[in-house]
Amino acid sequence: MESCPLIKNILLLDSEGKRVAVKYYSDDWPTLASKLAFEKSVFTKTQKTNARTEAEIGMFDSFIVVYKFISDLHFYVTGGDDANELILATVLQGFFDAVALLLRSNVEKRTALENLDLILLCLDEIVDGGIILDTEASLIAGRVETHGGDGGAPFSEQTISQALASAREHLTRSLLK
Repeated sequence: MESCPLIKNILLLDSEGKRVAVKYYSDDWPTLASKLAFEKSVFTKTQKTNARTEAEIGMFDSFIVVYKFISDLHFYVTGGDDANELILATVLQGFFDAVALLLRSNVEKRTALENLDLILLCLDEIVDGGIILDTEASLIAGRVETHGGDGGAPFSEQTISQALASAREHLTRSLLK
């Protein structure tokens, strides 16, 4: 398992350091308070940098953090102190590009919150349990869009009654198996 690079977390924060979408894959931060403290620390140390054109790399609390900003969103990928920065940067770029594809290049906080379901699915397609599954943005975005919902309508375009009907159908299928 030592040869397989592990991701500690992926963070998507707004321009004030508040959570938009976060996913932790390790027990290095056992409590919500420790997770929030780490996020605040990383955000505070990186907010003055100019990571808008290329990803930047930093060491925070003995973790390697690769980060990039666009508009009012801050993307972060964290690995252990022995992690390969190029692999972390590749994961970051895959997440960044997949989100841009899913949001149709309208990458800003409001659009991200409206499509939070797609972003969380995107995180699940990139990393599972800390293990990198895929970094190709077009493939990730394609899989997220296929999982987006039943009946051809993505989650973000379903009405509440459609979403409930879809959930009921899934539950019925799982009970009948």
